[in-house]
Amino acid sequence: MEEGEKRIRQEDCSEDKLGPGILTLTNKRIAFDKTRARIMDFSKNVGDTVLDVPLKSVTKTWKEGLLMKKVCFTARTAQGEDTYKFGVFGPGSWRDAISEAVEDDTRERQG
Repeated sequence: MEEGEKRIRQEDCSEDKLGPGILTLTNKRIAFDKTRARIMDFSKNVGDTVLDVPLKSVTKTWKEGLLMKKVCFTARTAQGEDTYKFGVFGPGSWRDAISEAVEDDTRERQG
């Protein structure tokens, strides 16, 4: 993490396209690190960071699903806009935390 960066939330989860990993929300970005687990010895290895989105790039946040509830967000990337959907516990609280972090980041950059 960078200097002055603080972790707000972190959870082991799965993203629809990226697969299993660890979702991390900080006061500066949203990151997703891939993980690989082995059933045989119950080990889990953290791999590469496959998603690293600055909060200023997040354009929309919502939750969806009836049985499989997910927190979702859309962000501006070099390829245009991408949507990510994460199966987390308490997607409503994740949505609120992401929205609040984006608002705080916007206020900090403006003033």
